[in-house]
Amino acid sequence: MSYWDRFPRYVSVAEKKAKAAKKLKQLSKKNPNLKPVILQGTAIACTWWGKAWNRNLERYADYHNRIGRGRSYVRHGAVLDLQIDSGEVLASVQGSQSSPYSVVISIKTLKKDIWQTIINQCQGMLESLRELINGSFPKTMAEIFTHKDSGMFPSPKEIKFSCSCPDWAGMCKHVAAALYGIGARLDESPALFFKMRNVEMGELIGQAISEHKQKLLALASKKSSRIIEEANLSQTFGIELEHDLEVSSSVSSESAVSISSRNTRKTATSAKGRSSAKDTLRKKGARKTKKVLAKNTPPKRKRRGL
Repeated sequence: MSYWDRFPRYVSVAEKKAKAAKKLKQLSKKNPNLKPVILQGTAIACTWWGKAWNRNLERYADYHNRIGRGRSYVRHGAVLDLQIDSGEVLASVQGSQSSPYSVVISIKTLKKDIWQTIINQCQGMLESLRELINGSFPKTMAEIFTHKDSGMFPSPKEIKFSCSCPDWAGMCKHVAAALYGIGARLDESPALFFKMRNVEMGELIGQAISEHKQKLLALASKKSSRIIEEANLSQTFGIELEHDLEVSSSVSSESAVSISSRNTRKTATSAKGRSSAKDTLRKKGARKTKKVLAKNTPPKRKRRGL
């Protein structure tokens, strides 16, 4: 065995990133549905769910010493694909070889009795899914989720994994990178955690939604003091309203007759005025015509006797 076989050539982080990016570009042409893990900064996870997932892995002694091997891999983009489904995670991780390694992680779904206990303990603590997704819940609720024995996060005995690489280690760096990749992916979509554990996240706020609806219905059924029932209105003001309607009707009739009479008189007066005005103009025109004719007619000559 040569020296280079025993001690592989050092590969810088920049070179690893470039190699992973090149391979991702090649694979994307064949499979456009790839979901690579791409970090926006140096932190692997930033949200409550992503951080809680990573902390859960690191707190177990049998994971703590081995999982760190995958941090650098996930940071330089070696996780070319990560698919999360109910009870299973499939990943493709670029290693030292030209082809990426296939990683399969099996995670036991959450037991129904544990899930029901969590639902009961969390009643009244949440009002919306947004609070749950954003991790905006009380510390007590966070402790319920992350409890080592009865929480939502899996223990090492609930996780099984395998990798196509030749590494003999129980947890190779490719598996570790995929596990950290799950934490990074939960930053983007916390709902995937519930899918992975095969539980409905909406059940955690079902009780809060039901109570909110009941309050709205109770408020809607209450009658405002400013609103008077129609029956009470007719009983209290029925006679007065009928009398007022009769008076109003008679007044309206009288008003209509009065207005009609006034309109008739106005029409007659207006017609009479127009007629007299026409007569005056006719008379003036006749007198003027006579004057013009008289002025233009030559005077008659007197006949002389023979």
